[in-house]
Amino acid sequence: MSIIKVKIVNSNFLVILINYFFYLNLLKLKKSITPAMHKTVLKSWEKVDIPILATYFNNIRIWNNLRDYIPHPYTEDDATKFIEAQEVIDPIQNFSILHEDELCGGIGIILKEDIYRMNVELAYWIAEPFWGKGIATEAVRQMTEYTFEKFAINRIIAEVFEYNPSSMRVLEKNGYYLQSVSRKGVLKNDYLYDNYIWIKQKIY
Repeated sequence: MSIIKVKIVNSNFLVILINYFFYLNLLKLKKSITPAMHKTVLKSWEKVDIPILATYFNNIRIWNNLRDYIPHPYTEDDATKFIEAQEVIDPIQNFSILHEDELCGGIGIILKEDIYRMNVELAYWIAEPFWGKGIATEAVRQMTEYTFEKFAINRIIAEVFEYNPSSMRVLEKNGYYLQSVSRKGVLKNDYLYDNYIWIKQKIY
């Protein structure tokens, strides 16, 4: 008959060991959660947003990635005109982006016409203090879902200048694919740049 020997382990050591493994699992859980997850929401623009919109959007580093019809410098008068114009649009086409209840950017679509009416163009921007937090990725995810649900369209198009790889990564993470590159297709700040055209669509 064999004898089983049981070694008694100090109970304090067991408590420490259990706490250590709990701590490791907690670290893994934190790493697996996107920083912007459950913290980023889209909201309709309101007049109370005018001062902060004018402050954040009046940034040359943001404007360098926009089309020239958008004014720079960007004033409170410009913000007022934009927000007032949104009040009569239904369904909503432009949203403010909030992160942890703080306004930090904007996202919207431009509807196409005629034979291109099954397409919309996506545009978005994040205020510089909020760069690198994953906010744009989450905002694009939400806007993409909203657009396909609310509008009778097949494709969402996003154009990105060659010097903005961060924006391209945002689109790629959301399932957009690079359809084409328009070589030296845009003139910005008196220089010609490649224009990267990203697509997400329902029917292929």
